[in-house]
Amino acid sequence: MAYDNICKYLAEEYPTEFARWLLAEEITDIQVLKTELSVEPIRADSLTLLQTANQILHLEFQTLPASTPPLPFRMLDYWVRLKRQYWCPIEQVVIFLKSTTVDAVFTEQFADTNTSHRYRVIRLWEQDPTPLLANHALLPLAALARSDSPNRLLEQVAAQIDRIEEPRQRGNLAACVEVLAGLRFDIDLIRQLFREEVMRESVVYQDILQKGLQQGLQQGRQQGEVTLILRLLNRRFGEVDPQLQERVQGLFIPLLEELSLALLDFEAVTDLVTWLDEHQPQE
Repeated sequence: MAYDNICKYLAEEYPTEFARWLLAEEITDIQVLKTELSVEPIRADSLTLLQTANQILHLEFQTLPASTPPLPFRMLDYWVRLKRQYWCPIEQVVIFLKSTTVDAVFTEQFADTNTSHRYRVIRLWEQDPTPLLANHALLPLAALARSDSPNRLLEQVAAQIDRIEEPRQRGNLAACVEVLAGLRFDIDLIRQLFREEVMRESVVYQDILQKGLQQGLQQGRQQGEVTLILRLLNRRFGEVDPQLQERVQGLFIPLLEELSLALLDFEAVTDLVTWLDEHQPQE
């Protein structure tokens, strides 16, 4: 499972807990909404829709801000399709998982000519961990929350996981924490705090094992493309700006392959910026 799909699993397994956290109100009647919004550019793998009695809560989990088409446009597109189909209030929340200072994570609206559309943005690394630690369903997110002592925070998360009595729930949440914690912590520390035997019966853990090889091969290929491209760029133009490196790292394999050919014609770093703007527009 990708990081955002782990969050999708959590939101659909514990919809009431997520809705109460994000809407700050007591909610009892809620269901996971299955729709036909899988047409491009809607990405079914990251789209989570929760329907309460009087509105739809649309959650979008993002590991990195890079997106094609750009995330603000996608949020407008989601809203229009949902409004047309359900004609009810729609609350949209984008939750960024991995800490970054890229401008895109601070963008909360789509604006173009006479059109403006706003949505909420939550940057997990800015969030108070207290309410997340108090809710079992949100413990995997707590590991990524604000803290002056991140290692201590992860220890608190592990302690809360250990207190869960039901074995299946404890194993599933432990597996989710271990995956998401990889965005912030060293793997050795994670393994020290979360015993593998606790997760062996976890459906999440089993899914990770089953998909691990396939994803590893895909990610390995993508990482190889990224590494080669950055080496070539650094050799030709010197150290590339970290924000540009992050944009390159966010590209999928087809675009990486295009870039590997295009960069042969680049004469300056500005050519890279132009290419990225054309293929991966930034708000």
